[in-house]
Amino acid sequence: MPEKTDAFCYPPRVLSLDAAARYLSISTSKFSALVAEGRLPKPKKIDKRSIWDRIQLDQYVDDLPQEHSSPRDEFLKHFPLAKK
Repeated sequence: MPEKTDAFCYPPRVLSLDAAARYLSISTSKFSALVAEGRLPKPKKIDKRSIWDRIQLDQYVDDLPQEHSSPRDEFLKHFPLAKK
C-alpha cells in the first residue's frame, strides 16, 4: 500500500539540538550554553531524545531586547550625506 502523503507544507514543531541551533543561527555550543544558563528553554523528551519546541524558541527571540541606535545613527538615517 502506498504511503499516505500530506499536501500541506509546514515547519516542524519540534527541533533537535542541531536544528534548534541552526534555527537561531548560533552554534550548538552557544545554544547549549544558553540552555544551561536558563536563557533558552530546557528540552522536552520523547523517550531519550531531546527536542526543543519551535514556538518556545520563537518566544525567546520575541523577548530579546531591541538594539538601540545612537542619536548619530538616527541623524545619518535622515541625512546620509552628512557622513563626509
